Amino acid sequence: MKPRTQPTHTLRKWLTPGLGVKRWLLLLFLGVTILALGFALMLLQLFRSYPIPPVEFILTLGGSPPWIRALIAGVIGAVMVGLALTRIGQAIFTPLDIGSRDIVDAMMEYRQRGRGPKVVAIGGGTGLPTLLRGLTAHTSNITAIVTVADDGGSSGRLRRDLGVLPPGDIRNNLAALARDENLMTQLFQYRFGEGGLEGHSFGNLFITALSGVTGSFEQALIESSRVLAVRGRVLPSTLSDVTLMADLREVQTNNVRRVEGESAIPEVHGVIERVFLKPDNVPAYPDAVRAILSADLVVIGPGSLYTSILPNLLVQGIGEAVRHSRALRVYVCNVATQAGETDGYSVEDHVRAIERHVGPGLFDLVLANDRFLDAGEDMNFSYVALAENNHGVVGSGAKIVTAPLVDEQRPWRHDAARLAETLMKLLAEASDSTTTARVRSTG
Repeated sequence: MKPRTQPTHTLRKWLTPGLGVKRWLLLLFLGVTILALGFALMLLQLFRSYPIPPVEFILTLGGSPPWIRALIAGVIGAVMVGLALTRIGQAIFTPLDIGSRDIVDAMMEYRQRGRGPKVVAIGGGTGLPTLLRGLTAHTSNITAIVTVADDGGSSGRLRRDLGVLPPGDIRNNLAALARDENLMTQLFQYRFGEGGLEGHSFGNLFITALSGVTGSFEQALIESSRVLAVRGRVLPSTLSDVTLMADLREVQTNNVRRVEGESAIPEVHGVIERVFLKPDNVPAYPDAVRAILSADLVVIGPGSLYTSILPNLLVQGIGEAVRHSRALRVYVCNVATQAGETDGYSVEDHVRAIERHVGPGLFDLVLANDRFLDAGEDMNFSYVALAENNHGVVGSGAKIVTAPLVDEQRPWRHDAARLAETLMKLLAEASDSTTTARVRSTG
């Protein structure tokens, strides 16, 4: 049974700074005071015109001193106003079903997240939704920028059959940013198991249908966000139809083979030498560029290096925006290597692969996991190792930061809460350093 909240504790919570309530309570108090004065003047005029004994008793309280009359009137008025506001609040908020949380707690949480830092996360696949779930506890100013190069599964079928942008990565990230895992969010992620819709997820079909109804993929994302009560935004890196291409060197023949399609790349047994987009001159989605340039924190990854992260950075305008952003720029390296893409890669190998494709100077920090759990005989993956003798710097000069980020239940993935908390800590430290540097420069 939920413990009953003490009235004094509830009152203190209502007076919490930044809740956005006290100013309106003050306005309400002034309004009620003016209304009461007007009503008192009307009674006084009525008494003077028609000196009725009951009215005289009410106004004088049997000849009591003025301060006692004022005190009694104030207490009675405060009780009446408080009771009325409480009942009105219950009548309004109870049908909205905010869950088991106290109304004031829900308002405080909403205000705190609304004042949170502006975070842009770039990636796709299963890594980015993990990050987003953790970030929602700290801020609602989140923009996820995802790739539209997916051509496998339900997204690929819809893309080929209907000519729409692949909705799969967008659907997963919308669900990750949903306000809570309610029935609508579960429905959005539901995947049909048989019949003509086998393999399709409801969310993919929903976004595709909305694109047709609203006339644009952009508007479909906006409407989907409203349905799921999303805390933040999910944007495509480009609205152009792009195909991910790769040049791989086959292990057995040492020949270079060109592979077309994001889903086909991990299936070919070879070493990826480079990936690129076809066509290679597609413009970035303008809102994505604006979000990057106005962010406080830009996070690249986690996610598949060649099929989730690089397809975003290869879009014209995305990499340039990240490079010129004044935000703290962090690359989150994967916990484990990915078969067919990054077999045997170290943290530095990941960084060098990105720099080989889009050039240096893309991030300030590289965040890597430093806790390696033993999964026993069931361990069918390899951890991304830390390069030796890097002196805390990887690639062209990015500082490497390590922390225990692994999910104990799924040790090949990040723990959402730990990852988000570490990123917020890095942002706070960077902000403090910037403030100190500014003070010293002006001192």
